[in-house]
Amino acid sequence: MREDLMDIICCPLDKNELDLEVIRRDDDEIMEGRLACTECGEEYPIEDGIPNLLPPDMREESAA
Repeated sequence: MREDLMDIICCPLDKNELDLEVIRRDDDEIMEGRLACTECGEEYPIEDGIPNLLPPDMREESAA
C-alpha cells in the first residue's frame, strides 16, 4: 500500500482517521504494518502490501 492512501482511507466502523504503523517497507510501498483507528482503537493489518479493512467479524469469517 502506498502511504498517500492515508489521505483517503478511514475506519470502516466509525469513519474516523487511522494511524499507520509500518513494519516493513519496499521503496514507496508499505508491505507490512498495521492501521489503528484513532477513535475506537480497532486495528487492521497490512499484509503483502494490501490493507485488510474488513470489520473484525468479517475478517475472521474470510480466513476460514
